[in-house]
Amino acid sequence: MKTFDLYVKEFAPLISPDALKQEMPISESATQMVQSGRRAIQAIIDREDKRLMVITGPCSIHDEAAAMDYARRLKDLQEQVKTHLYLVMRVYFEKPRTTVGWKGLINDPYLNDTCDIFAGLKMARALLDRIASLGLPAATEVLDPFTPQYLAGLMSWAAIGARTTESQTHRDMASGLSMPVGFKNGTDGNLSVALNAMIAAGSPQHFLGIDHNGLASVVHTTGNPYAHLVLRGGKRPNYDSVSIREVLGMLQKKELHESLVVDCSHANSNKQYQEQAVVWKDVIRQRMAGNASIVGMMLESNIYEGRQNNTGDLKDLAYGVSITDACISWETTAELILWAYNQLKK
Repeated sequence: MKTFDLYVKEFAPLISPDALKQEMPISESATQMVQSGRRAIQAIIDREDKRLMVITGPCSIHDEAAAMDYARRLKDLQEQVKTHLYLVMRVYFEKPRTTVGWKGLINDPYLNDTCDIFAGLKMARALLDRIASLGLPAATEVLDPFTPQYLAGLMSWAAIGARTTESQTHRDMASGLSMPVGFKNGTDGNLSVALNAMIAAGSPQHFLGIDHNGLASVVHTTGNPYAHLVLRGGKRPNYDSVSIREVLGMLQKKELHESLVVDCSHANSNKQYQEQAVVWKDVIRQRMAGNASIVGMMLESNIYEGRQNNTGDLKDLAYGVSITDACISWETTAELILWAYNQLKK
């Protein structure tokens, strides 16, 4: 009697990472952008670069045309604020689910439960290449441990989300990623899980993964020296000055990077997308008051505000509106970034 794969319907072979890279090579301009983006972000985390990093973009990418529309707007804005702010586009393809629902562009690129993951990987790689070729660094959350072999060469910053920060699999994976990695505190606000994740990711690890040929392998890493903390709130917000002072004390005791990124969305805004502006202005004022530990901020932003339900057909969806978490509009985003620029210039 068979004792394995009892609930597996099918195994569908997937192209190897190397084969996909050969089919879709990175452009020279994109390669240069990724390299310069990583260097800039590393310098910001080390506080050698005094600019404030701003990671902004849709909660999730579901429309390639709208994503490029947003990218072009962000690139134009970057030219206006580049002396004091370093803009990074949020390009999230994978969505963790509490129960069920759309898992993101890579898992279900056609939004209709067909789950053509190969097509999703190709779409994601092409979009990242176009954004980098435009001259923008990209940030994304890494969820599936195999995904980086296909896409990591185009990422300048990566996040490990609140639901996966406690996962040993994700800590191991982060230890080998080639870009700075931000760990979010737990969904309940627990900071210890993120600090422990930073320690684990900064250390050599040995774990199971795939190599460039897609073969199951034992992966040996050296550790990621740019693991850092992202505050996203929990049972209560944690962006205020008292919370940040407490966090810095915890980081000092563990001799970890005392450089923080504050997520203006999620629990910090009580899941009210309009409240991101309140968080943004409070944190900018802390930065102006001399708190150099705040090196970055995150906004969930799209071309138009709010959210809509996924209909399963891109043609039926309103253009530039999120199908996951609600976002602020481009107009609000530009207004907040320009306000911060004018304040920081002083």
